[in-house]
Amino acid sequence: MEQSGTIDGVRSVSAKSGCGSHHGKATDLFGCPCCAPVLGELGLLSLPHMAASANALAWKNESLGVPPQAVGLTIFTNATVITADADFSIAEALAIDGDKILAVGSLEDVRASVPDTATIVDAGGKTILPGFIEPHMHFFPIAMLSRFEDVGAVNCPTVASVLDRVGELAKSANEGEWIIGRQFDPSLQDGPDAITCEMLDPVTGDTPCLLFNASLHIAYCNSAAFKIAGLSAETPDPDGAAFGRNSDGSLNGVCQGGPAFGQVLAHNLAAMALEDVPAACKHVCDRANQVGITTFCDQASGSFQGANELAAFDAFARSGHMTTRLRYSLFGSFADTWDKTDVSFGQGNEFARATGWKIVSDGSNQGRTGLQREPYLGRDDKGMAYVEAADLKQQVTQRALEGWQVVVHANGDQAIDNTLDAFEAAYEAGAPRDMRYRIEHCSVLHDEQIARIKKLGLSPSFLIGHIYYWAKAFRDEVFGPEKAKLLGRARSCQDADIPWTMHSDEPVSEMGPLRCIENAVTRQMWKEPSSTLNADERVTVEEAILSITRVAAWQCHSDHEVGSLEVGKFADFVVLDNDPRKVPENEISQIKVLETWSGGRQVYAS
Repeated sequence: MEQSGTIDGVRSVSAKSGCGSHHGKATDLFGCPCCAPVLGELGLLSLPHMAASANALAWKNESLGVPPQAVGLTIFTNATVITADADFSIAEALAIDGDKILAVGSLEDVRASVPDTATIVDAGGKTILPGFIEPHMHFFPIAMLSRFEDVGAVNCPTVASVLDRVGELAKSANEGEWIIGRQFDPSLQDGPDAITCEMLDPVTGDTPCLLFNASLHIAYCNSAAFKIAGLSAETPDPDGAAFGRNSDGSLNGVCQGGPAFGQVLAHNLAAMALEDVPAACKHVCDRANQVGITTFCDQASGSFQGANELAAFDAFARSGHMTTRLRYSLFGSFADTWDKTDVSFGQGNEFARATGWKIVSDGSNQGRTGLQREPYLGRDDKGMAYVEAADLKQQVTQRALEGWQVVVHANGDQAIDNTLDAFEAAYEAGAPRDMRYRIEHCSVLHDEQIARIKKLGLSPSFLIGHIYYWAKAFRDEVFGPEKAKLLGRARSCQDADIPWTMHSDEPVSEMGPLRCIENAVTRQMWKEPSSTLNADERVTVEEAILSITRVAAWQCHSDHEVGSLEVGKFADFVVLDNDPRKVPENEISQIKVLETWSGGRQVYAS
């Protein structure tokens, strides 16, 4: 399939390619919200009350209920308390008072250090850890997409099961109601590489249907949706996008690029728009709390609604309903907006705080848009630079000199080379070296790059789901076996004394810290569970725990307040039904989160 460059960071195909009857895996665009902010560009995240939402009173409504309250002086006993402090100390009791940790240690020492009026809670031999920290997710994309039907690989392992689920929804749909699905990923779901009208029409009938690819670069529609939108064989391809077509020119259902599927969604904006912003924000926090997360970092804030998103964060923080602390990096592609906005590093409070400036330097490796030194397996192209090397140096230098923690999305090995060159240039220009600059995903790492990362004082955050979900595809289709071994090199970074973390990048993969621990420890592949991807890069359970607690807090400029269970820090912790160090490594993800506490408030109980 011929490619014709990029429009707004979206790789498009030429109209003359016609997309064929199916998109092949070799040309599907499996990206992430970092490099596919198309929903925001299309106005699908409608926040009509965002300005009013700056008033925290607008968030105190009946739909959200009463905010959780911190408990008084309480001692948790009969527990294995993994503190994640500098010595990885193990304690047996934890005392909290209000939103802070008062004491931690042996039961005798804790009792001796607090008043006799403390409430005693028997933890029943369970395991207590610091609240987990998700250092890279996308807040408003989660808020919007979570309302749609999940037809991804976890719920629907095959294309046939996707069609079965869509058929069930069609049978119960009211007249005029649309079926909107998300997370379809043909690299993970067995069957054809795309979903077409020919497949959808028999199960949906007259009910309009649109399914998003997990990348958000592609959508799949039925004939009813095209009819409502007034699209036909005569409809030309929009700039920067393409409609898949059959041999006779008729639309086959595949819409590649936001300008294409946007013409369909424009006829369903009322149902698509996110009107109840407070409820949507609370839902994101609830989702995080259910898996033990008490702090997360939104990477690419403003990609949907610019500065309005910051107003929403501020209002949410002041409402009392924010049960997951939020750190955020501004989306650098909207630099003009931020340069006119009074926002700077560290602005905010313990609930919501600006920390980073996010730059997207390339695309995704699984989508073959990550920028590589050498061509992809079986292809001539090396991916693409979303920011050319010279511009990347300028942007990194400018924002580092302004005092930001610069965060660069770099997947391919050439993109990582460019990123390292950019930070070297920033240092030569006088940028501070103590801002904990980050490389996001940092997917394909060579030994000499690890040495440069160490020398420059940078830290990577790995999308560890690359190993679990896509390793087989990387090995067999994208890179080949040798280069695939370079993915997610946590062990090598650990041995080089480089701080590293791991993340979900939700909605790319679901937030799940325990799954991340298991993935880093085993490096097993979902599609081939008996195999591992480069076992030499496995880490210990303890190292993996630190990467999503203490180290993640450091990376998010929050280690002074969260990330470990130490006196004076916020009482953010999680209660598990098992100790991750004591169960079989391939069962860590099955450990149950029993309780999640944020600032002394119980925000989740199973």
